[in-house]
Amino acid sequence: MNSAVFSAPAKINLFLAITDRRADGFHNLVSLVAPLEWGDTLRAERARGVVGDVLSCDVPGLACDESNLILQAARRFRDATGWRDPVRFHLEKRIPMGAGLGGGSSDATSALVALNELAGAPLTREGLIAMASEVGSDCALFMEGAPVVMRGRGERVSGLPEAAVARIRGRRVLAFKPEFGIATPWAYKQLAARAPASYLPAGAAEARLAEWLGDGARPLEALLFNNMEGAAFEKYLALPTLLSRLRDDFGLRPLMSGSGSACFALLPESYATEGVVEAIRGAWGAGAWIQETRLK
Repeated sequence: MNSAVFSAPAKINLFLAITDRRADGFHNLVSLVAPLEWGDTLRAERARGVVGDVLSCDVPGLACDESNLILQAARRFRDATGWRDPVRFHLEKRIPMGAGLGGGSSDATSALVALNELAGAPLTREGLIAMASEVGSDCALFMEGAPVVMRGRGERVSGLPEAAVARIRGRRVLAFKPEFGIATPWAYKQLAARAPASYLPAGAAEARLAEWLGDGARPLEALLFNNMEGAAFEKYLALPTLLSRLRDDFGLRPLMSGSGSACFALLPESYATEGVVEAIRGAWGAGAWIQETRLK
């Protein structure tokens, strides 16, 4: 194989409980995460006439140097396998940055899969998952292509029963983000500063998740939770102000995804979104990013 094209889907956290801070500075979490049917596209091809891997992107200003997780993932792959053929990556970037939608992690995971295919599959699936976890805390979830539960700092990924997956997959979702982003390190720092009140203990988090998984009659909306909203909402009042209006005026149950600033709302099949889109643009301006898609 000389070239390949891979989708790099966005994700949303349907349930996100940060449970405590670890001795290594990372945080432990329990999170049910679902990939979206929409996201970035990564193209990879063997390159001639270049030394080392090359990354380009259709979004001006996006860093395409060694600070990009795609090239960091490529370096780890080469260190582990010894495969040296240079590869040219081109990223069609759609997932906004600073959103809590996992764009960088998804891109890096797709790069690992691409390299493994171009190199003739020197790594097993388990090897790729382990390497993805080394690249980023939430990279491994993108290897599954389905809703999963993340634990630890995000590297421990487990699948869901088929009945639970069926309650998630295919749901309509509207994702939206203001023009500003939220830096993940800042969000976790604020969470730690408010400890222990800002955390949800692991036992309570697991109990909430188990309750939803065990009751097939409970809608997905009943599971929605994110205790990273508190610090973000204190600083960025535009977030809770809009989400409150979407609850009160439109009957939705919007939630912030990850560390933000992107939010989302699950939609009934017959729900018309024109009024919601107008409300988002009215609150956050014409530069607000809005995307309707489905859970994968």
